[in-house]
Amino acid sequence: MTASALAASKAKIDWKRIGFILLGVILFTIVYYSPPWPDAVDPMGEHFKLTREGKGAIAVFLLAGIWWVFEVVPIGVTSLAIGTLQALFMVRPAKEAFKDFMDPSVLFIFASVVIGMVFTKTGLTRRMAYKMLVVAGEKTSMILLGCFLVTALLTHIMAHTAVAATIYPLLVAIYSMYGEGDKPSKFGKAMFMGMAYVAGAGSIITLLGAARGAVAIGFFKDMTGREVSFFELTKFMAPVGWLMVFLLWGFFMVVLKPEKATIPGLRDKAKELSRQLGPITKNEITATVIIGAAILVLALRSFIPALDPLDKTAIILVSTILFFIIGILNIRDLEEIPWNIILLFAGAMSIGFCLWNTGAAKWMAVEWLAMFQKANWFVFIMSIAFFVMVMTNFIMNVAAIAISLPVALVIAPYMHVAGEVVLFASLVTAGMPFVLLVGAAPNAIAYDSKQFTAGEFFKYGCMASVILMLVVALAVGVIWPLMGMPIRVGG
Repeated sequence: MTASALAASKAKIDWKRIGFILLGVILFTIVYYSPPWPDAVDPMGEHFKLTREGKGAIAVFLLAGIWWVFEVVPIGVTSLAIGTLQALFMVRPAKEAFKDFMDPSVLFIFASVVIGMVFTKTGLTRRMAYKMLVVAGEKTSMILLGCFLVTALLTHIMAHTAVAATIYPLLVAIYSMYGEGDKPSKFGKAMFMGMAYVAGAGSIITLLGAARGAVAIGFFKDMTGREVSFFELTKFMAPVGWLMVFLLWGFFMVVLKPEKATIPGLRDKAKELSRQLGPITKNEITATVIIGAAILVLALRSFIPALDPLDKTAIILVSTILFFIIGILNIRDLEEIPWNIILLFAGAMSIGFCLWNTGAAKWMAVEWLAMFQKANWFVFIMSIAFFVMVMTNFIMNVAAIAISLPVALVIAPYMHVAGEVVLFASLVTAGMPFVLLVGAAPNAIAYDSKQFTAGEFFKYGCMASVILMLVVALAVGVIWPLMGMPIRVGG
């Protein structure tokens, strides 16, 4: 081999990638083979032992986090590693570790992605995009704001996952008119990352935006005897959620200011393209009816007790089955499903259940919150919000609530802190996992745009999370007290 060929061969070695692969493996090895860790002790004196399996769960959790953030292998492959490591190192039986890959929540993501494909294939996406652009005009700032407002409004009446799947193809159609093709741009990064973030911000406002609200209210009622109504939750969450929507818009206009302030002639072009689409087609009508019916049933489950037993995943999968029966989709469409994204969310479910089932998550919650049991009441509330925010980036937000809220509600009376503020502060941060792609389905759906890397999502997400914590502080210190929420009790 010549000297030039040898130099070229060396240049192809990605030492950074190799370094992060090894870092994940080293962290896994250190944690898994380390001596037993001390018990976590709550304020009541109860001990929580970290088992060998629990330590193994934390080890897998750290490896996956490093590999996901730095994309050392495709994100779906990291997810496969999560299940594989659990089985090989006997953290959980293979039957349990891999069963989570077909959890109903994963199939819900699959069905949501299919809805997005239907919107695109039938032409509904383009029709909606052109109408929206006619209204938003030619300023890129107003186009972004329009996308964010529509996303946030839809999360008030449907699950944020379904909203992301519905909005995603619309954003793809809008971006195609920006003039950059498929090439990543600041405008594209802001649009797609912003959609994911805003879907989370909007989803905290009603119980229809995500399951976490109902779960948290259930815990709160069991532990305090007080029930929080649908409209009470909306009353306290709306100011915070909408403040975040507008702050996120401002944030992206600063850190990822679009290369073009305007897209000249866009409104006229959108009108012309809309005209060329002609009258709405039979497939568009059929798809609208099927999707509309699925969304309506999902929304009505919160108000009609008779519908509550119907599983949300089964409801939305009915739409998938009908699309193939009617012929709107075919086998080629099934083969084009972005399985990398489906596997990403499957791995997130597996590591989430792993941390939960092995007791590792509970151990971490008690260890963290116990550190703040003698702190100032405001610091204690913020510590809860921060812990939930961190955990919800790695595991299901429902699980993040489930492991932290009961512990926090036990400690709260000792701190003279009202349970209500603990509940609402936790729910705010549980809904906005801005740092990791696995934190929420909208994050994974947005990633499919190829406009940003997992590392970029992490970088901008950290900054957005600082804004989130400042908003929580403002809510706890000013907004909620002015609205009549009890903050302190008995001292």
